[in-house]
Amino acid sequence: MFEIILCSMVTIFPDFLFRRYAQGKRIGEEITIFSVWYELRWGISACAILTISLITTIFYFHPSTSNVTLAFRTVTILPETSGKVAHVSVTSGDWVEAGDEIFRLDDSRQQAAFETARTKLGEIDATIIMAEASVMVAVAQVENARASLNLAELELARSMELRERNSGVVSGQEIDRQSAVVASRSASMKAAQASQKEVEARLNAQLPAQRASAEAALHQAEVELSLTVVYAGTDGTIQQFALRKGDYINPILRPAGILVPDRHVMDFVQAGFDQISAQVIKPGMIAEITCISNPFTIIPMVVTRVQSVIAAGAARPSDQLIDLADRARPGTLTVVMEPLYEGGIDDVPQGSKCIANAYTSNHELLATDEVSGGNALLLHAIDTVGIVHALILRAQALLLPVKTLVLGGH
Repeated sequence: MFEIILCSMVTIFPDFLFRRYAQGKRIGEEITIFSVWYELRWGISACAILTISLITTIFYFHPSTSNVTLAFRTVTILPETSGKVAHVSVTSGDWVEAGDEIFRLDDSRQQAAFETARTKLGEIDATIIMAEASVMVAVAQVENARASLNLAELELARSMELRERNSGVVSGQEIDRQSAVVASRSASMKAAQASQKEVEARLNAQLPAQRASAEAALHQAEVELSLTVVYAGTDGTIQQFALRKGDYINPILRPAGILVPDRHVMDFVQAGFDQISAQVIKPGMIAEITCISNPFTIIPMVVTRVQSVIAAGAARPSDQLIDLADRARPGTLTVVMEPLYEGGIDDVPQGSKCIANAYTSNHELLATDEVSGGNALLLHAIDTVGIVHALILRAQALLLPVKTLVLGGH
């Protein structure tokens, strides 16, 4: 409508003035509802051509879309293990901070496993203390066996010396007996040394390995016990939370509720523009939005990111070949916009439905010497007609409450 009115002022209206004052034709006489097309044919034709050209220019260089929403994410409240609810710490609508307890499951089984693992670790620690004492006993036994062996060797050496001096003093039977004693005590010392190595190996290798295994089992039991308590992973509001004590919850089949994080975690707007705008919309473009939940308000935005792919073309491997004819909907170009000023969308509830305009600006290019003449005039005209789309957006902002409340039947 704005475009038709604007174009008619420079086409139909001058044509009418010429017919009226230059040719003397009057409305109701020569110019009637039946002859208006013939009399004003040049102005009407020029108005139609100019209007179509203007609308095409406006909607191409200053794209608009109604597929706009304030994106926000949700976090599903789920335990990592199944169980019966023993205690609920929050209710739906409560604000929680990261680390706050949400609910607790019955932990009797996990507590028993934890106590068993801790007792096992205590037993191994006591065994280590006993093994240390056994090492001391083994060392003493080795020293005792070595002393006995040394005494037997001294006696055998003395007897051998006496026999060399006087063969009749020490009999050969005595020499054989003492030699047997030395061999026996030597074997006893080797047995004591082997026993010492066995006890030391148990103390230095076996028991530490058993203790490490017990520590791992204790840590696992502690982790299993900690999984019975569900904490908030981020700041946010609890929604759709109806869990009560005694309910059975399963991490796969039955979530407990939803946590909506603080809105400033994702304080931006996502818009889906037609694919034809892919060559026009660039990061840094100025945009405006108006939302149903915040009527009569125009919020200035800036394009921060343009998704490089069209979501409708996504494909994943399956057991069937994809037939592109099944994808009738062409899909839109996803654009991320953030408020131009801090706090610009704080009054708009997350998930609101909005309308957005993006405006092409050639100001920086025109400020250089790269363009001149007709190109500069064309770029000026493209930037200027953006005001028409801005007026349309403001008219939509005024009509949104009427369209929603009156024409929508609410």
